[in-house]
Amino acid sequence: MNTPVDILCIGSVLWDVIGRAASHMRVGSDVPGRITRLPGGVAMNIAMTLRRFDMTPALLTTIGRDAEGDELVAEATRMGLNCDHIYRSDDLPTDVYMAIEGANGLIAAIADAHSLEAAGDKILRPLANGRLGTPEVPFAGCIALDGNLTTDLLQHIATSPLFRAANLRVAPASPGKAERLLALIHHPSATFYVNLEEAGLLCQTVFENSADAAAGMLKRGAHRVLVTDGGKSASEGTAGDIITQTPPAVMVTRVTGAGDTFMAAHIASEAQGLDRATALTRALHAAATYVSGETPL
Repeated sequence: MNTPVDILCIGSVLWDVIGRAASHMRVGSDVPGRITRLPGGVAMNIAMTLRRFDMTPALLTTIGRDAEGDELVAEATRMGLNCDHIYRSDDLPTDVYMAIEGANGLIAAIADAHSLEAAGDKILRPLANGRLGTPEVPFAGCIALDGNLTTDLLQHIATSPLFRAANLRVAPASPGKAERLLALIHHPSATFYVNLEEAGLLCQTVFENSADAAAGMLKRGAHRVLVTDGGKSASEGTAGDIITQTPPAVMVTRVTGAGDTFMAAHIASEAQGLDRATALTRALHAAATYVSGETPL
């Protein structure tokens, strides 16, 4: 390993193509706005925020050996992310995410993460070949896992000796992929970061608030969980002990990446030794600052 790291971010690293409009939108709307292309993907968003909190994350993902991939790796390296362990594929293109956001929130999105799914456990090779760990001496730090991984790969991770010493932090890529995380629900060190809808999907019910959702996730078998509910509340629970806070009220100007920012800020806060309540408060403030259009710190 060329550069020391203090957390691994495993999952999607791709280009985010986001169209944003200042007006309310509905199906079929055709309005003026701005279109941007930025590095994204759940693992990438988490890593970028961790870097802003002075942590040194390494990316485990797949990126194509195409022009888009070369540009993405160069940008990630420029931001101070460790790209030494990325699986570069000769025959898989670099993944992309496309979203439309209006004043009323996310209108629609398509995640083309097929290359990550096709690469499978190739992205985990550094955890087994001695670069980051081995089956006999596994990586013992924090690992952020992204629900864009396939169900088969998540099931493999759930029982793999490569992860037995890790502090797992798990997030779904979207509500549509939340149920993939059931493979890890009983993992003894996994902390789940989900929103209210995702918690409901994992528990096959509908929750009224984040505290109820946290209790439901713990009953379902989760070791620890953090549940967000937009601007209403957020709850963190473990072993039946649940704390709930209300995020600061802000004007929302963007939503894509807010959950990843919350998760990264919480991980960084705990890595810096903050207590449960303070870590939750800091994560909520970071997410609120992010959705307001500012850089969270």
